[in-house]
Amino acid sequence: MGNDKMQGSMEVLNFFQITEGMEGLDHASKELYKNKEVLAIILKGVAREFEGYSYKEIMGFIEADSITTGEDVSPGRTNTRIVGDDKEYAALNEKLSLFDTKFRVINPGLSDGEVIVNLHVDVEAQKTYRPGYLIEKRGIYYLARELSAQLSLVTEHTDYGCLEKCYSIWVCRDNVPEDERFSISFMEMSNTRNFGKCNPVRENYDLLTLVIIRLGDKVFHGIEDKGKNDMMEFLHAVMYPHRGNFLDTVKKHINFSDNEELWKEVGHMSGLGVSIRDECLEEGRTEGRAEGIIESGYDFGLSEQDILARLQKKLQITLEQAEGYMKMFGKQPENFL
Repeated sequence: MGNDKMQGSMEVLNFFQITEGMEGLDHASKELYKNKEVLAIILKGVAREFEGYSYKEIMGFIEADSITTGEDVSPGRTNTRIVGDDKEYAALNEKLSLFDTKFRVINPGLSDGEVIVNLHVDVEAQKTYRPGYLIEKRGIYYLARELSAQLSLVTEHTDYGCLEKCYSIWVCRDNVPEDERFSISFMEMSNTRNFGKCNPVRENYDLLTLVIIRLGDKVFHGIEDKGKNDMMEFLHAVMYPHRGNFLDTVKKHINFSDNEELWKEVGHMSGLGVSIRDECLEEGRTEGRAEGIIESGYDFGLSEQDILARLQKKLQITLEQAEGYMKMFGKQPENFL
């Protein structure tokens, strides 16, 4: 077994990414997004309504009792909020579709002491940039559902003037093309052309904004805009909690002196991430040993059955596992398996 292959394998493991088999870490990540401190960092980084405001001020705008996870807006009852673990679009046999983290936050530019205008925000933490559907289209669909959910049954007396702006923010960590890593895209309603004398008021149509944040699978690389750079650095740490700088980066952006529960969540997430990383490293070491046993077996002219037996004995694994390693590293002759 050559050293180059092992080093390459270990490099991949060092950049280990969340997969569908890591529900525990995925759940811990989503729990972290329920905290106002975390949401304030995201809002300051992407929402123009909060430019010039401090994290503490933005936290004050977030309506804590509105923060929910796993929420569905039923198409048959668009004004009905249902919170729980097993929601689905029931009408028309629609596929299960849930919002990750939804909440309301006061729009400071449009609110005063008497009138409160909210923003409706959905934050989606994505393991992969291309999960089998186009995030751009799904994000717009989520926005449309969130906008329509603000109205009860539409009648001739429905007041569309009460509709409030919606944000859908997607944080994507894996499978981002190299030239797109650490980038942000904003897609929103805009007035593109006018003919004749008219002056559309922006706040009357500025109701939908989709934000796509693309991270990367390696070391964080900064971007020029400081506010967005701070957010990206923080999110990169949160989405890769198994890295050694996780706690230091999170503490750089959040003061935990007033929030013991959040600190416990962060600590749990860090420990879980490191544990999963260590399991993966151990798996990588086992794969390396398996490759060495297989290569040396072929060098000594052993039969495939003898190599399988050696794998089982030396690695203390089942025949099925040994056959899996043979498929991965063996010569795969036509009569094998």
